[in-house]
Amino acid sequence: MSGAERTLVGRKSVATREQKRDPDYFPGYASAIPLGIQHVLAMFVSNLTPPIIVAGAAGFGFGSADPAPLIYMIQMSMFFAGLATLMQTVGLGRVGARLPLVQGTSFAYIPIMIPIVAGRGPAAMAELFTAALAGGLVHAGLSRFVGRIRFALPPLVTGLVVLMIGLSLMRIGVQYSAGGVPAIGTPAFGSAQSWLLAGVVVVATLGLKFFACGIWSTASVLLGLLAGYVVAFAIGRISFAPVAEAHWAMLPAPFPFGFAISASAVIGFVLTGFVSSIESIGDVEAICEGTAGRRASDAELQGAVAADGVGTALAAAFGAMPNTTFSQNVGLIAITGMMSRHVVTLGAVFLVVCGLVPKIGALVTTIPIEVLGGGVIVMFGMVASAALSMLATVEWNQRNMLIFGVSLSLALGLQLEPEALAHLPQTAKVLLASGVLPAAFLAVLLNLVLPHATAEDVEEAQAVPAAV
Repeated sequence: MSGAERTLVGRKSVATREQKRDPDYFPGYASAIPLGIQHVLAMFVSNLTPPIIVAGAAGFGFGSADPAPLIYMIQMSMFFAGLATLMQTVGLGRVGARLPLVQGTSFAYIPIMIPIVAGRGPAAMAELFTAALAGGLVHAGLSRFVGRIRFALPPLVTGLVVLMIGLSLMRIGVQYSAGGVPAIGTPAFGSAQSWLLAGVVVVATLGLKFFACGIWSTASVLLGLLAGYVVAFAIGRISFAPVAEAHWAMLPAPFPFGFAISASAVIGFVLTGFVSSIESIGDVEAICEGTAGRRASDAELQGAVAADGVGTALAAAFGAMPNTTFSQNVGLIAITGMMSRHVVTLGAVFLVVCGLVPKIGALVTTIPIEVLGGGVIVMFGMVASAALSMLATVEWNQRNMLIFGVSLSLALGLQLEPEALAHLPQTAKVLLASGVLPAAFLAVLLNLVLPHATAEDVEEAQAVPAAV
């Protein structure tokens, strides 16, 4: 090895363990650019899935006569995810944790959004985005109290919330894999061809994740979707007409779907904003404890939740989905050991640029619904798996088991049997049947009011000294 080569190798390995754990450390563009793009690849599919799901529920999703509204929503999902990520990494006053947190469209809101728009077309999006704007503003205000309520959100609560998010979405994964929601999906719902396309995605994703290395493993979901797309193209399921018709540039437009107030929608978004903040708090705690080896500060937690709220409100004002921190990127940081916020900043800039090019969104709309379904099955399953990882840190005594069991049983039961709420007002039905909201609030309430020991435990503890 020549002297120049030894010098180059030395420069590549100058980052010490302490430097990698420092959010303000910059590893240089040669390392930061590929690491930043890797973050985008890890979140890209998850970021685009919620607008596609919501548009499909409203009735203007894949295969609709006019794909323009969906293309716009996809573009804005990329643009405002990048913008919200910049708020987290660079910061804006008290907004932003100044940590390597990647923002993206939130799965937590999907159980609330689908009942709002179901079968109503683009017109329903006015109520949805107006409610998201109000919820985002309340969410941002909630950040000021994070330090005071932190004690009420142990892993028992945050893990249950994330688990319910995953469980609430699994039905969608199966529906998409079979051809879409039965009423608006492909004519041959549940056909062998549909399951073939979804199966190719799942098999390719698992194969790359476990038998490949580097970027091939990290971007396994994205590459699995590409494999399913290739098979779909081979059997004649792909049409590039939307790409040819799409423009090369697009700018955000304020309230593109209009402005309309729905009390039930506003209440749903405000309450779900609280749930989303629980999820974000868990992500910040995970990145600080898992990578930096320290607890997150109150300022970091407040900044992260504030960026969630401001990012959601800003996105809603321009027709984009609500934002939250992405857990899969927290896991990616744990794998790489690189906690530099500047790396994520470069990835955010890339997202912003992608959001301004409609050809990208139009290309996404050419993906068959079954191909997306295969990726969704993997992603939603991983959400539930991440929840189990969080719950593994819980001390499973009788008290915690009862809190978890009662909260999960009631929340999941109401979601599976919403007709049990038939005599309640519509707003209450939407909120209680969401699964996520009742689980979160019941777990928080029980965790606060139930003693840490039963009366029987206290009597036994008092009887021991007397017996001695």
